[in-house]
Amino acid sequence: MPLIPEEPQIHEKAQGPRATPASGRTAPTPRPVPGPRPAAPPRPGRPGPVRPAPPAQRASRDTAAAKPGPPGPATPAATPAAPQIQLIPATPDGALDAAEEAVDLLLDSGRTPGDVLVITTGEPHPWAAHELSFGEAAYWAQHDAGDDVFYADAAVADRAASRAVVVVALNGGPEAAAATALTVAHSRAGALLIVCGDPQRINSVLGAGV
Repeated sequence: MPLIPEEPQIHEKAQGPRATPASGRTAPTPRPVPGPRPAAPPRPGRPGPVRPAPPAQRASRDTAAAKPGPPGPATPAATPAAPQIQLIPATPDGALDAAEEAVDLLLDSGRTPGDVLVITTGEPHPWAAHELSFGEAAYWAQHDAGDDVFYADAAVADRAASRAVVVVALNGGPEAAAATALTVAHSRAGALLIVCGDPQRINSVLGAGV
């Protein structure tokens, strides 16, 4: 009998993925492992928690004062100039008349009545006595108006405001009244201080009180 060729035996291979060369196949993308998702960055304009800004540093007053300023010319402190002092010899009885003559000369020279203040140490000037008869309010209203010569006793002269010229009449009164009148007159006189009285008394009081 003729020999029948044996059928080729087919060997079964293990089932599984076939190996293919790496050059012709793309590696599978690994799947992400489940887990907590990272926080997404905030989008522009997206509301979110606002971080508080650090407080602005405020310079202390001492530090601000210590900062050098722009260089400039030094300006010396202004000091009021002392008034010129003029002495008119007169007795206590004639001091008031001498003061009146001094006032007339001042007005004739161009001074306005509101520039002159007259202070008495003894009997008040007749004008002051007349105005005080209407009350102190009316009397000091004349002073505040500043449009006429004002006459004041030494006891209340410190209430008077400064004027360009102050005239003092040493027409009597205690030594303390003369010292007060000259001290106040010196501080109230802006340009000129005229003192009518005994020269020796004036010099002694001026040396002690002014």
